[in-house]
Amino acid sequence: MRPIRQASAAVAVATAALILAGCGAKAPDGSGSGALPLRTMVVQPVRIPLERAVDGTVEAVNQATVSAQTSGRVAEILYDVNDVVPAGAVIIRLKGTEQRAGLQAAEAAVTEARARNTEAATQYQRIADMYQRHVVSKAQYDQAAANKDAAAARLAAAEAGATSAHEGVGYTEVRAPYGGVVTKRLVQVGETVGPGTPLMTGLSLKDLRVNFNIPQSIVPQVRQFKKAAVYVGSRRIESDKITIFPEAATPSSTFRARVDLPSGAVDVAPGMYVKVGLMIGEADRLVLPVSAVVERSEVSGVYVIGAQGNAELRYVRKGHQLGDNVEILAGLAAGDKVALDPIAASASVVGPQP
Repeated sequence: MRPIRQASAAVAVATAALILAGCGAKAPDGSGSGALPLRTMVVQPVRIPLERAVDGTVEAVNQATVSAQTSGRVAEILYDVNDVVPAGAVIIRLKGTEQRAGLQAAEAAVTEARARNTEAATQYQRIADMYQRHVVSKAQYDQAAANKDAAAARLAAAEAGATSAHEGVGYTEVRAPYGGVVTKRLVQVGETVGPGTPLMTGLSLKDLRVNFNIPQSIVPQVRQFKKAAVYVGSRRIESDKITIFPEAATPSSTFRARVDLPSGAVDVAPGMYVKVGLMIGEADRLVLPVSAVVERSEVSGVYVIGAQGNAELRYVRKGHQLGDNVEILAGLAAGDKVALDPIAASASVVGPQP
């Protein structure tokens, strides 16, 4: 079986061949002798994907609620609902007076510990030299070594405390974990928050996916082809990344699944209901270029060229759109000759009028 993209390519190639074969047909009766030949194509079955349609819901791959990691009063809210936030941007600032005071104290403790460590190292070196000359006792040497090690340990602890205090000050500026759009603001300016307090919810519109349920009867075929298409109105968005959960839901016996949409898909937003076409095989169908189909109010039609060269408007029922082509479910038969330029073909029309 060919994948969807190969099948769509086959549709385009076959359609192009039929168009070339049809070019040069005579103009409809009643056209002037100087009129250009009417471009036509002979409709023939083309191998296209066979799909099963299910309902799906769009969601963002990256969506999260940012929470406070330290205590403080909300001093400034820089973004609100519907605002676009760059990755890493500050979205909320806390007052942070206590955190900054703690950082200053920690930095002062590091300065003191560093001086004590230098003093203890110098004293140890002096005692070690004297011990080598048998001027001081072994007990004095051991005491100097212990003082040196203790000073080094106190310096390491002070530096760790300064790192923690610096991190605490950083927590007073809440940053966006990724670029996206704010969907909820959960605090107001002046509120006091603590670690774990939810502050703001957002999501990224760059990476989207569609969640849906697959009937148990078609799960083997879906797993075999691993191809799907998402239909947003008349637009078809192909995806070759489908994930099927291993466990069936009860009592419906359907399998949860999702497909990833291409990055930056337009006209698609989280929460939308869409149709998902799951590839379960291939079938022969009649297809036409979209430009050959005429839309009249709520009906669709094409101009069929009769044996005498006259154009007849015939109503058809469309199926899925496959790139620049559309599937014709009813109204045409294999071997019918269709005009590719509806405007030129409408010069002489026989048949039903809208």
